[in-house]
Amino acid sequence: MTENVIDIGSARHDRIQWNTLFFVAVFHILAGWSLFNLSWTGLIVSLVLWWISGSLGIGVGYHRLQTHRGFKAPRWLERVLATFGTLALQSGPISWVTTHRLHHAYTDTERDPHSPQKGFWWAHMGWLFRGTAQVQPEAIRRRYSPDLLRDPFMVFLDNYYWLTTVVVAGALLAFFGWQVMLMGIFLRTVFGWHATWLVNSATHMWGYRRFESRDDSRNNALVAAVSFGEGWHNNHHTYPRSARHGLTWSEPDINWMQIRVLERLGLATEVYAYSLEAAEKENELKKAA
Repeated sequence: MTENVIDIGSARHDRIQWNTLFFVAVFHILAGWSLFNLSWTGLIVSLVLWWISGSLGIGVGYHRLQTHRGFKAPRWLERVLATFGTLALQSGPISWVTTHRLHHAYTDTERDPHSPQKGFWWAHMGWLFRGTAQVQPEAIRRRYSPDLLRDPFMVFLDNYYWLTTVVVAGALLAFFGWQVMLMGIFLRTVFGWHATWLVNSATHMWGYRRFESRDDSRNNALVAAVSFGEGWHNNHHTYPRSARHGLTWSEPDINWMQIRVLERLGLATEVYAYSLEAAEKENELKKAA
């Protein structure tokens, strides 16, 4: 199995992902076009879809729940959040989770799928257009995401993750017209892409380090602001299972706030959250002993 991972690293620069390159380019062009046809309705629709896809879908669902299992949720809620995540068009849940677990296993090394050691462009978006990108071999998927592969619904979502965007685009076009559809689909998606990509790139290059982790992760307030709290990356890489990334009042973490709401509603259980206060008390007790 290790040899498969090594092969991924060595082959990453060999093949261009033309389909991904084409669709990313088209989305950027249409997102730019939408800027000439802005509307308040389009802005509201875009913000709501950005929150549903980027926060509930990617941040809470794909990342903190499915990748790191920072809390438990009913099966139906897992599936709803995963469906929301597909609206971000960042691949299906299995592909996304597999890639992110690989990132944590080999952070900032040659085997990291989007290592910043290859430069900002590569870490930000260049990795999507070369080699395996997020299309990992089945053996790697079985090793890193066996939990998701056991769920037929997740497998379906992974194969047809683009369907939700097609449905929503059709609904926006029918009810609001081209102007709102362009903003709600293309502008919102491109903004969401770059917000997530900044977590891969900027937070491994710029910011402050609360912990001396084994990688180059940083806490970056600007990235946290556009990613609902995912930018407190040094905190996250030091305690990856923690469902809480922002550890103080000065590190607002919207995704964590929503998980707390789910917990109060009884929809999130066994929530693991690292606490600076609890860690300090524990250290004091150890010293006293």
